[in-house]
Amino acid sequence: MRIVDHVRKLVAELESNRAAKPKIIDGICGNIARELSHMRQRALTANLGTLPDVAGTLAIVAGRAGTGINMKVRALAEGVNSMTIQLDQALKQAHDMPPEKEKEKSQS
Repeated sequence: MRIVDHVRKLVAELESNRAAKPKIIDGICGNIARELSHMRQRALTANLGTLPDVAGTLAIVAGRAGTGINMKVRALAEGVNSMTIQLDQALKQAHDMPPEKEKEKSQS
């Protein structure tokens, strides 16, 4: 959740700096891509369903040159919202699951 919030802030910063120099925009996009790549790796090891796929795709979108800034900002904002929903569902599902010790006792 912390990384998603950080990426959301970076996307908001990117949106507010649409008219900035390309070097500044590229720096923000690089930070977003790096954070999302790290998040993808952590989500893969934690087995969080489709979340790593979304994070990986967004990292590619953030790092891609040649796409318009408006399209990039829109795609990143929608992707971050999707990741937030998926994380909320995963956390709720993990919270609702009974502890493994109780499962083992009930099977015995």
